[in-house]
Amino acid sequence: MLDESLLDSPEGLAEADHRALLRGTAEAGARVRTAARHAAEAGVGDLKPDGRPRAVLIAGPGAAATQTADLLGTLAGAGSPVTRLAPTGVAPAAGALRWELPGWTGSVDLLLMATPDGTEPGLSLLTEQAYRRGLTVVAVAPAGTPLAESVSGSRGLFVPMATAPYDHDEPLAASAPGVLWALLTPLLALLDRTGLLTAPPDALEKVADRLDAVAERCGPAVATYSNAAKTLAAELADALPVVWTEGVSAGPAGRRFAAALAELSGTPAVVAELPEALAAHSALLAGPLAARADPDDFFRDRVEEAPALHARVVLLRDRPLGGLTAAPAARELALTHDTPVSELEPEEGGELETLAELIAVTDFAAVYLALASAPR
Repeated sequence: MLDESLLDSPEGLAEADHRALLRGTAEAGARVRTAARHAAEAGVGDLKPDGRPRAVLIAGPGAAATQTADLLGTLAGAGSPVTRLAPTGVAPAAGALRWELPGWTGSVDLLLMATPDGTEPGLSLLTEQAYRRGLTVVAVAPAGTPLAESVSGSRGLFVPMATAPYDHDEPLAASAPGVLWALLTPLLALLDRTGLLTAPPDALEKVADRLDAVAERCGPAVATYSNAAKTLAAELADALPVVWTEGVSAGPAGRRFAAALAELSGTPAVVAELPEALAAHSALLAGPLAARADPDDFFRDRVEEAPALHARVVLLRDRPLGGLTAAPAARELALTHDTPVSELEPEEGGELETLAELIAVTDFAAVYLALASAPR
C-alpha cells in the first residue's frame, strides 16, 4: 500500500531512494545538455550527409533501446522507416543476446546502437556485420567499453554516453530517466543532421529547460497538493492504470509510462491511443475492474484487508482542447463506468518540448509510486 505521508517527506524519499531515481529524474535537463555536448565533441554537428538514409535500424538491450526506437520513429514520421532490431537469445541477460541485420540492408541504411552497458558481445558482432554490409554505424554507450572499441575500429561514429557518478552505485534501471535522455539526445542530434527530424541545438536546449521546469514543479520538496506527479502517484495507488494517449507525441510517452510503472514499482498498466482505446478498453471498464464492480468493498476492513484493484484512466494529451479531440468521449466512457480520470496536458511549445514534459511528469510519478509503495 502507498505510504502517502512519505510523499511529503523529502528526507524520507531520499532515504528510500537506493537507486538515485529521484536524483536522475531531477537532473534530466542536465543530462540532456551533457549528452548534447558529447555529441558535438564527437563531431555530430560537423556531419554533412549526402541525403536521408533509406532506413534506420536501432539495436540495443531492454526497455531503454525500445523506448528510444519508439520515440525516434514517432518523431521521424514517414520520412524514413525506423525499425528496432529485436534480439534473440536463451536468456534476457545482455551477454546472451544476439542481433541480426535483415537481408535487404546495405550501404544506404543507417544502424544506430544504444546501450547503457556496452559490454554486449552481440552488439560487437552486429557492428562487424554492418561493416561487411557497408552500413553506416553510430553507437551511444559508456566510454571505454568493448562496443566503443568495436565501433571505432569499424570506422563508425561513437558518442560517449552521458553518465553520472551515482549511475555506478547500483545497477541501472532501463526505465531510469537519466538512461533515456543520455541515449536519446545524441541520436536526436544525429537524425537532425540527416534531415530525418528537427532537433537543432537550440531545440535540445529548450528540451533541457522544459525538463528543469518540470523538476522545479514536481520535485520532492514540492507538496503533494501542488505537485502533479505526486498527485498522480497517489491517485494510482491500488489502481490499474489505463493509460490513454491522444496526439502523436503522447503515444510513446504513454508507452514509456506503462513500462516505467512495471519496472520501477511493479504496477501493471495497459496503454492505448485514442480514439481506438475507447473500443479496445470498453469491456475492461465494464468488467470486474470497474470502480462499481465490488459493492461489498464499502464494508471492507480498511486496516486488515487490501483494497480491490480498480481501473483508473490516465489521459495523456499533447494537443489543444480546441482541436479535433476524442477526450470528451473518453471522459464520458470512463465516468459512465464510475472510473476516475487523471489528466495531463503539457504547456505550449514545440513537439520535443511537450513530449519532454509528458515524459518528465510521468517519470516523476512512476518514481514516487515506487518509493512510497516499497516495503520497508
